[in-house]
Amino acid sequence: MSLTPSESLPAEPDAPARAKGKRLSVASKATESANQLETPAKHGAVSITQLTDKLSTYLTPADLVHIREAFRFSDQMHLGQMRRSGEPYISHPIAVAEICADWKLDAQAIMAALLHDVMEDQDVKKEELHERFGAQVASLVDGLSKLEKIEFQSQIEAQAENFRKMLLAMARDVRVILVKLADRLHNMRTLGVMLPEKKRRIARETMEVYVPIAHRLGLNNIYRELQDLSFSYIFPLRHRTLSKAVKAARGNRREVVGKILEAVNTTLANAGIKAEVHGREKTLYGIYRKMQEKRLSFSQVLDVYGFRVVVNSFNESYYALGVLHGLYKPMPGKFKDYIAMPKLNGYQSLHTTLVGPYGTPVEFQIRTQDMHHIAESGVAAHWLYKDKEVSLSDLQVRTHAWLQSLLDIQKQTGDSAEFLEHVKVDLFPDSVYVFTPKSKIIALSRGATALDFAYTIHTDIGDQTIAAKINHEAAPLRTELRSGDIVEIITSPSSRPTPNWLSYVRTGKARSAIRHYLRTANLTESTELGRQLLSQSLALLNLNADLPNDIIEKLLFESKAKTMEDLYADIGAGRRMSTLVARHILDLIEDEPSSIPFLQLFTETLPSNKLEPVVIYGSEGISVELATCCLPIPGDEIIGQLKRDQGLVVHTCDCQIGKRLLQKEPERWIDVAWGKELNRRFDCKITIFTTNERGALARVAAEIGDSDANIINVEMEGSASDSLSQICFTIQVEGRKHLARLMRNVRHIIGVSKILRGQV
Repeated sequence: MSLTPSESLPAEPDAPARAKGKRLSVASKATESANQLETPAKHGAVSITQLTDKLSTYLTPADLVHIREAFRFSDQMHLGQMRRSGEPYISHPIAVAEICADWKLDAQAIMAALLHDVMEDQDVKKEELHERFGAQVASLVDGLSKLEKIEFQSQIEAQAENFRKMLLAMARDVRVILVKLADRLHNMRTLGVMLPEKKRRIARETMEVYVPIAHRLGLNNIYRELQDLSFSYIFPLRHRTLSKAVKAARGNRREVVGKILEAVNTTLANAGIKAEVHGREKTLYGIYRKMQEKRLSFSQVLDVYGFRVVVNSFNESYYALGVLHGLYKPMPGKFKDYIAMPKLNGYQSLHTTLVGPYGTPVEFQIRTQDMHHIAESGVAAHWLYKDKEVSLSDLQVRTHAWLQSLLDIQKQTGDSAEFLEHVKVDLFPDSVYVFTPKSKIIALSRGATALDFAYTIHTDIGDQTIAAKINHEAAPLRTELRSGDIVEIITSPSSRPTPNWLSYVRTGKARSAIRHYLRTANLTESTELGRQLLSQSLALLNLNADLPNDIIEKLLFESKAKTMEDLYADIGAGRRMSTLVARHILDLIEDEPSSIPFLQLFTETLPSNKLEPVVIYGSEGISVELATCCLPIPGDEIIGQLKRDQGLVVHTCDCQIGKRLLQKEPERWIDVAWGKELNRRFDCKITIFTTNERGALARVAAEIGDSDANIINVEMEGSASDSLSQICFTIQVEGRKHLARLMRNVRHIIGVSKILRGQV
C-alpha cells in the first residue's frame, strides 16, 4: 500500500481560510467567558458547555480550570479563523476534545486536544506551551504537530516523516495517537465540503494508516466508523448502492432477526444465564470486503446480521456457547476462541456461526462485560500512562510491547519512508497464534514465517538463526506458520542474516532488523567499493577524486550525508549511483571557479577514458554477491549490477536474466573482472544425463569427489520406467579450468550420455 501525498494532517479537511504560520494577535473582543466564544452571527456562539458537562463526571474542578484556560488560549489563537464549512475554527478542537472525553481521557489529553493545532497553524512555540500548561501537554501537542519547518525532497517524504514523528511520540505516550485518532475522526465526519479528489486522497490515507492503527489498539468503534467513512469517499457509488440494498434487506429479514432474538433470549433464560443479547448489522465496508474476497453478490452474503451475547462471567461465556449450539446447529470450521487466544489488540470473544431459521447463517459473539468494554474502547479503556505500579493487563502488555517495537524499528531504520513501510506491515489485523516449546503463546501477523518468529522472540536470536523445527520436525525458515504450531528455533553464534531473508519475512521488526544488519555488517566493504566506483566515475569526467574541502562541504550538505564515508557506503550499497554523484560534483565545480585550480586533469593519463574494471575476489562478503541465476566462477566473463541495498551483483556476460536487466537499467551496470589470487571455491551447477540403472548416481558422485570438487546439493528427475535419468548437481569448484577437467572425467563414465553446465 503506497501512501498518497498530503499537504496537511491534523486539520486538512477544513483548512484555515488564512495562510498558516502567522500568529494571531489577541483581539480586544476575545471571549471573557470560559465556556463561550462569540463567532459570526449566522453560526451563533461556540460553546464548551457540552464538553465540560462530560468532563465533570470524572475530572476534578481543578482539572476543569486548567482545561478552560487551554480553551481560552486556543480560542485566542484561532480567533477569526474559519473552517471551509464556514464554522469558526475553534469548533474543531472542541469536537476533538469531546471525542476524547467520551473515552474518559485525562485532563492533559483534553488540553492537548484543544491545543493540537496552535503550534502548526499559529506558530506557537513548544516552550510557550510548556510554560503555560506544563511539560506533558507541550510534549503531547508537539507529537501531534507536523514538521512544517523542515525542507523535504518530496511531498511523500514529508508525509512519511510526519507519520514517523507521530508514531514515535505515540510509542512514548499512547495519548498522542488517541488524540490524533479523535482529530482524524472529526475531520472525516466533516469531509463532505472538500473537493472530490481531496476527499478520496484523505480517505485513502485514513484507510491505509489510521484505520489499521485504530484496529491495532483495539478501538473497534472508531475503527468501524473510520472504515465506513473512508469507504463512502473512496467508492461513493458502491457505498450508496450497498446502503440501499441493506435497507431493503433490513425489512425482508426483520421477521427472521426477531424470531432468532426471541429464541435466544428464551433459551438462555431457561438455562439460568443472565445475558444482554443485541442484534447487530455488519458494516457496509465489511459486507463489501466479503463480497470482494469471496466474489459474491449481495444476495449471496447471508450473514449481514449477527448477534452479540454479553454475559457476567468467564465461565458463563462457554456455558452460553453450549446452550446456543444446542439451539441451532453450528457450521463446521466457523468457531474461533479469542478468549483463550486473544487477538493482537487484546480483543476477546467467542465467535461461532450457526444455521438459523430458514437455513440462514447467523454469527454470534459471546463475551463478558469487561471483554465487551475492551472490545469497544481498546487501549483507551486502560491507557498505559497511568500508575506504573499497577500491574498491567494483558491488553496493556501487548500494546506496550508493540509500542516498544516502534522504537526498536526506528533505531534500525534508515529513513522515514522505510520506517513507515515496516510499521504498516505490522498493522495488518489478521494474526496467527503459535507456541514456544515451553507452551507460551506468541501472536504473529498472518503470513509470518519461522524466521519472523525468531525475531519476535529477540533480535539476537533472529540474527543467529540457522534452522527451525515446527511441531518437532525440521522445516525451512521460510515456512509460513499456522495457528497451533509449536515452533523451536536453532541458533549458532556464527550465523548471520543474508539478503535473501528479506524475501520471506513478513513482520516489520524482522525486516528492519535484517536491513539494519545488512547496512552495518560490512560497512567497510561497502565504503571501499563506493570509493572505488566514485573515483572511476570522476576519472571519466577527467576529475581527480581528491576534492577540495569547499566542494566536499557543499556535496555533503546537498546530498544530506554526514561524512564522505557515509556517501561512499551509500554508493557501494547501491543506494546512490556513482555516475550521478560524479556529475553533481562537476556541477558544483562549474559553479565555483575558484575550485578548478585544485583539481588534476586526467586527460594525458586516460586518453580514451577507458577505466580498469572493478576487481572481484569472491570473498568480499555481502557487499558483492554472485548472482544465483548464472553462478559465475573464475574464468567466466563477468559484468556487475549495482542493486539498491544489495551492493554489487555479479552476472556472467552470457546470462539471459542479466541481459534483460542490462537493457532495463544500463546505468546501473559496470565492468568487473576476477582478481588473480582467489583462495576460495565457488558454487556451480551441472546437469548430467545418464542411463537409469543401479549404481549410476554413486559412480557419478564418486568421480566428482575424485576430481576434488565438493557436492552441495543433488536433484534427480525421471521415473523408474524412464531409460534416462537427469541429475542436477550443485558443486564447488576453483574456477572454469577446474570445472572443465571435472566435466571431462565425468563424461568418460559408462552410462553418461551428456553433461551440461547449469540447470536444464
